[in-house]
Amino acid sequence: MLLASAQSTATFNTGDIIFQLLSLLFLLTIPVGIIIFIVVLRRRNSRLKRVEEKLDKLISDKENGRV
Repeated sequence: MLLASAQSTATFNTGDIIFQLLSLLFLLTIPVGIIIFIVVLRRRNSRLKRVEEKLDKLISDKENGRV
């Protein structure tokens, strides 16, 4: 009887393993999502900066009569 109870406590339940993996994935998605959000914002800001510089150059060229 003791041998049977010792074997049953040492086995892993498949549902428990799946739950643990899903919990780990959920915890990992939070920092990864924040990092991706920051990278996208920085890329967007640099793209806007380049467009503004090109627009300023076009406006200054038009004012100087180079168009």
